[in-house]
Amino acid sequence: MSEPASISSGIAERYAAAVFDITKGEGALDKLEQDVDALAQALAESADLRDLIHSPIYSRAAQQQAIMAVADKMGLSKSLKNTLGLMGSKRRLFVLPAMLTQLREMIAEEKGEVTADVTSAIELTKAQRNELAKTLKAKVGRDVKLNTIVDAGLIGGLIVKVGSKMIDTSIRSKLASLQNAMKEVG
Repeated sequence: MSEPASISSGIAERYAAAVFDITKGEGALDKLEQDVDALAQALAESADLRDLIHSPIYSRAAQQQAIMAVADKMGLSKSLKNTLGLMGSKRRLFVLPAMLTQLREMIAEEKGEVTADVTSAIELTKAQRNELAKTLKAKVGRDVKLNTIVDAGLIGGLIVKVGSKMIDTSIRSKLASLQNAMKEVG
């Protein structure tokens, strides 16, 4: 890991730990989980929000004011809102995506869950997600929370990553394997 990435990761971990500890003490982990999911979705959908957290043209005060307004509008918990305001005032909003990832991991650990990143060619139905979660639970022995991503480039199949294990059943990967095998023959 490069030094700047390591520093960013450390910053994100400290903010995530602080928010997690405060929220756990308040007994509001379910609300925090909802807030983390909502904020992650907002980041994924809003180019303006991504610009706000990454762009150096905004002053500290402008970043703080804007992120506080976003937190108010979204109805985020007080501890998360205050942390976002502090991050804005310190010009550390750029670590927000990493902080959200850390928070998800901490919440899952607290709940005895494991998170699986699932990439599919098309959006999975609720029934498919439930069946996949049930199958993975049987394999890992813990409840599994799915983070789903759609990548039409897979053509078909799934890529499932649980911890350090990855299962790639995508058509794209099978075609790449076939192509490599043909290169070796020819």
